[in-house]
Amino acid sequence: MATKTREAAGRGVQFWPGNIVVAEAAVAAGCNFFAGYPITPSSEIAAHMALKLPRVGGHFIQMEDEIGAMGAVIGASLAGAKALTATSGPGFSLKLENLGFGYIVEAPCVVVNVMRGGPSTGLPTHPAQADVMQARWGTHGDHPTIAIAPAFHQETYMETIRAFNLAEELRMPVILLIDEVLGHLSEGVVPPEPGSFEIVERRRTDAPPEKYLPYDTSQGDVPPFVPYFEGYRWHTTGLNHDATGFPTTDPDNVHENELRLIRKVTGNRDLIDKIEWFEAEDAEIGIFSFGSTARAAMVAVKELRAKGIKAGLMRPVTLWPFPNHQLHDWAAGLKALVVAEFNLGQMVYEVERSVHREMTIVRVTKTGGVPISPAEIRNAVEEVA
Repeated sequence: MATKTREAAGRGVQFWPGNIVVAEAAVAAGCNFFAGYPITPSSEIAAHMALKLPRVGGHFIQMEDEIGAMGAVIGASLAGAKALTATSGPGFSLKLENLGFGYIVEAPCVVVNVMRGGPSTGLPTHPAQADVMQARWGTHGDHPTIAIAPAFHQETYMETIRAFNLAEELRMPVILLIDEVLGHLSEGVVPPEPGSFEIVERRRTDAPPEKYLPYDTSQGDVPPFVPYFEGYRWHTTGLNHDATGFPTTDPDNVHENELRLIRKVTGNRDLIDKIEWFEAEDAEIGIFSFGSTARAAMVAVKELRAKGIKAGLMRPVTLWPFPNHQLHDWAAGLKALVVAEFNLGQMVYEVERSVHREMTIVRVTKTGGVPISPAEIRNAVEEVA
């Protein structure tokens, strides 16, 4: 896979809200197209991209709705752009049909979901972490998913870049999950110095136009790419298709192609997986948490350690694919496990499935727009310590 570095402005510490961090990092990653529709609490991403992209030769368009925005992003991607869209809550629901189209045509792009309370209109100005299962299973059919959930703004900057890199390298949409807390919280960020991070570009074909197949997998599970309008014939369809891009109903072809889409993820876990372990090596009571809630969990671990309770945190930065093997191995040495997530219980089922043995698993869950506090997590650990 061809790679190159891009210059990023080294401007010292910037005090940015998380939504601005995402927009700044996207431009640093080479994003040159944004399509979206304003929706709380993600609107600042669109507003900032509207300011930034024209200055770097990129394009911004506000579509009539989130369905059109997702379609525009896929079209721009197939035309060669590094494309981004951002939304929240009901807007993410609207994107899902076209997101499925993005998976089957293998269009590299990044979709940001700044999660908020729900269902439906819910709590537009309050946070939640209730879209994590939707990020995995929201579209119909069998398909792979990569979803990243950073917890801190410096990490959000670098994970936004990584989301673009994964999208380009594996030729597929990648989802970045933050929430209203991270989107609107201001925190110090140091943009990386020029040349200090890698930018991945999608692999282009070396076949002449008369021999080009848009879904040629003879060299691996990720087909090489040529943008529209460069003299190569493309056929794009949401139907199951063969290497030419034209529809097929051949069961063996369909089956193998869907397995290949999944292999692009399962076969590249070394690129995709990312976990932060905090005081986990000698932990007796484990905490599993992610995103903004993991910030509270880290405070709880420090307070519990001060009391002599050996608590430790597993924080998956990559939520999907789920780190089931890593969790299974860690849980084998734990007395109990506390799962803290800002919903009524979603990832806990993946935790229970991955642990795969009888052990105490305690849930710390809530809704209502007020984040889980360190004390709530600490109290749950103390009850099972």
